[in-house]
Amino acid sequence: MDRDFLIDLFEQFGPVTIRRMFSGFGISADGTNFALALRSGLYFRADEDMIAQFEAEGSKPFQYQTRAKTVTVNSYWELPARLFDDPEELSDWARAALRAAQRAAIRKRRKGPNFARVAKTTGGTKKAATTKAAPAKAGKIATKKPVAKKTKKTFAVKPATTRRSKRSR
Repeated sequence: MDRDFLIDLFEQFGPVTIRRMFSGFGISADGTNFALALRSGLYFRADEDMIAQFEAEGSKPFQYQTRAKTVTVNSYWELPARLFDDPEELSDWARAALRAAQRAAIRKRRKGPNFARVAKTTGGTKKAATTKAAPAKAGKIATKKPVAKKTKKTFAVKPATTRRSKRSR
């Protein structure tokens, strides 16, 4: 699949960004990647809501081969071949794939070791730095040792006297 074919294919869907990725292209809309166009076919992002549709059409998840094994990526499923001839239905599937990708991005942002603490302390906008304190010994309180900071000081050196040019004399 080439770039021009993909642009024509997604014309009814709306504006998409097509970028080189792996051995093909990554297709995104509104900054969210929702499809992969690779040598082996066109794959749409899917979640538990959409996988049943793909299975009903006889589609399979994206797979690739490593030296040791075959890896299956259940988040991208092959687009049914009949949709290449029906741009209206393809755009419906693409919208559903975009929604699935957006839901996955939201889940990924929420998922994290300290999300509850971050949301409580900073309003959820920034990740809080995590520190591990040394375990407390019997009868002693564990404290964090201060770290000496190395600073590099720079000084501007001014000449003691300034030279006059011959013209100003």
